[in-house]
Amino acid sequence: MLDQPIAQIKGLRVEFQTKDGPVVGVENVSFDVRSGETLCIVGESGSGKSVSSLSLMRLVEYGGGTIAGGELLFDKGDGKPMDLAKAETEMMKQIRGNQIGMIFQEPMTALNPVFTVGRQLTEGLRIHKGMTKKEAEARAIEILKQVRIPEAERRMTQYPHELSGGMRQRVVIAMAMACEPRLLIADEPTTALDVTIQAEILALMDRLKRETGTAVMFITHDMAVVAQMADRVVVMYRGNKVEEGTVHEIFENPQHDYTKALLAAVPKLGEMSGKDYPEPMKLMGVEQREIKPIKGTEEVLLNVENLVTRFPVKGGILRRTMAQVHAVEDVSFKVFKGQTLSLVGESGCGKSTCGRSILRLVEPQSGKVEFEGRDILGLSQHDLHKARLDMQMIFQDPFASLNPQMQLLDQVAEPMRNYNIASGSELTDRVAALFDRVHLPRSFMRRFPHEMSGGQRQRIAIARALALNPKLIVADEAVSALDVSVQAQVLNLMMELQADLGLSFLFISHDMAVVERVSHQVGVMYLGRLVEIGPRARVFENPAHPYTQALMKAVPIADPNQRKSEKDLNFKPIPSPIHDLNYSPEPSTYVEVEPGHFVLTTDSGY
Repeated sequence: MLDQPIAQIKGLRVEFQTKDGPVVGVENVSFDVRSGETLCIVGESGSGKSVSSLSLMRLVEYGGGTIAGGELLFDKGDGKPMDLAKAETEMMKQIRGNQIGMIFQEPMTALNPVFTVGRQLTEGLRIHKGMTKKEAEARAIEILKQVRIPEAERRMTQYPHELSGGMRQRVVIAMAMACEPRLLIADEPTTALDVTIQAEILALMDRLKRETGTAVMFITHDMAVVAQMADRVVVMYRGNKVEEGTVHEIFENPQHDYTKALLAAVPKLGEMSGKDYPEPMKLMGVEQREIKPIKGTEEVLLNVENLVTRFPVKGGILRRTMAQVHAVEDVSFKVFKGQTLSLVGESGCGKSTCGRSILRLVEPQSGKVEFEGRDILGLSQHDLHKARLDMQMIFQDPFASLNPQMQLLDQVAEPMRNYNIASGSELTDRVAALFDRVHLPRSFMRRFPHEMSGGQRQRIAIARALALNPKLIVADEAVSALDVSVQAQVLNLMMELQADLGLSFLFISHDMAVVERVSHQVGVMYLGRLVEIGPRARVFENPAHPYTQALMKAVPIADPNQRKSEKDLNFKPIPSPIHDLNYSPEPSTYVEVEPGHFVLTTDSGY
């Protein structure tokens, strides 16, 4: 009975009770998962992909959902599939964690902060496998080694907060694998991780699947991850399954319009080679106007020299400064008028702090920031207020940067009121014009932030940043929280605004494919330093610093024919940026490898 699927979902319907009556989360969805294969369920937020997996675990009921129809057949290994939709609570307790393992998106919420890693790992083994404490500990250490956690014995006594994000996610995978489940459900397990860590976790899961023959149900919205991992793919849209096929069928010959549009919106690394200037993406079903090449100018708008920003680490009874976090260390670059300079790197490399230091949202230690020849670091608060007319910021999370109690009209008008630029009907007209600019209907002006989708909120944030006609916009991870199709539209909007208004962007991101699409110049950051900077084409087509090369290698490409294998990936752990007070770092020195393309020669720690 090899062809018997481990799990079969047949005609699943899930409803959620709301004040306005029942809402359908998933409608008539069917698919199978077989042993030793990875089935990827892909779709954008709200498509019902997580609801399907939570139903199989019968966890959807704890989130206010009810399984209103359909069968959830699961084979426990005896060849007699049982319907989990009708299973008793006690039966589900035996199956969860033992027969079906689950890896959640956010490792910090999946782990209990008050118990050690060892206790959380051995708990399932002792309940489900009836092991003694000693046996369970030995098995736990063995699994930690399997998921490549260094110093496994020491980790057993540590608490979750003592581990990095990537380490915590490995512990969650180890917990899910501990009882050797027949089916492993992974719900967006790498979304919150850096590129290099994501590459390692994906390779790790692929290897574990091959070694153990476990079936994997992998839920994600990232098409590049699907191309890396999937054997078969199910595409979901608004609670329905719209397409299913092998990974090659879906990528090379998609049938459904939604699948085609989804694939068209994914920026692929390498797509821009041979092109000198940023180019908007060609999206399906969206009216687009042709934009002339965005050349920009050779005129320097922003000049940053030897910027240093450090944060104190306080401790002891008197809360004295014991050490310092070297967040930005001797960074220099120029942003030209009408061009985009992107800063890329992984979390903790100092790219956001760098952007905030330039606008003096955090105060730098030393260095020089000149904007159109004005010394920004020497300005008084009053003069800084005036200078900020020309420099605006778009933040990563639009919901946190908008006021939930103000109508959108007032939020976009607020900067103009602050600077007494317009009032009365002129103000309303200017806001309406800004809504037109960012392609939002004027009827939205009376709405509140919670009535908008994530992509619409991000457009409001862009409209508000444009309100004062700035010359420079610092975009800090401005598209990383958005779905692919929305992300593509927002990126195109930013390029259109640059072409029309001659804006300059300092674009901060960890997504290499997005950066390749929008940049004129690229700077790669690692541990607070710029390790490489130059024209986008040169940095991407000829990366010279070992860290840039490792970063390029780690980026998953949305093409199933270009899969990474575990042996390609050997990343060094990132050292700590915290140093004691008498530590004095070497200055950054660079060598020019080709015209305008500089690489750090100081030891960067990589």
